[in-house]
Amino acid sequence: MFGTLLLIAVPTVLFRLLGAFGVGRFATWRPSALHGLAVMLVCTASAHFVPSAFGPMPGHHDLVAMVPPFVPFPRLAVYATGVLELLGAAGLVREATRRTAGLGLAALFVLMLPANIHAAVEHIPFNGEPATPLWFRIPEQVVFIGVALWATVPTRDAAAHRADGART
Repeated sequence: MFGTLLLIAVPTVLFRLLGAFGVGRFATWRPSALHGLAVMLVCTASAHFVPSAFGPMPGHHDLVAMVPPFVPFPRLAVYATGVLELLGAAGLVREATRRTAGLGLAALFVLMLPANIHAAVEHIPFNGEPATPLWFRIPEQVVFIGVALWATVPTRDAAAHRADGART
């Protein structure tokens, strides 16, 4: 149940430790968390393309079962969201695309919320494991949305650069 949160938390801490040891890219928590979210997205996106029971994570058929009945072409929807997650992950690691990726991912996480609610309410298992309860799924999505939106907040450097450009 806590696996997805660990997929963001552990890489975030490891990236921040790299920052503490002098890797400038991870000198603060914000880029560390955004890269942690990117790692999580690569892992979760892979589940969109592999068969169920392939490994410890759910697979394509498990995710198709999550799709609410009102969504047309559920298999295609699962493939499409996997591609969007991979694009979002790539966008987060590039500073030039980080803001757009953050907004897109926040919207994607909101759009995927009905699938998470459907899976919890209908008790849809993943890899034979019991369904993750709704009380956990919604706050988990809120965390992902919050981290994605954090990517849209201008850094001090970007704000100073804009201010310098306005003065000249």
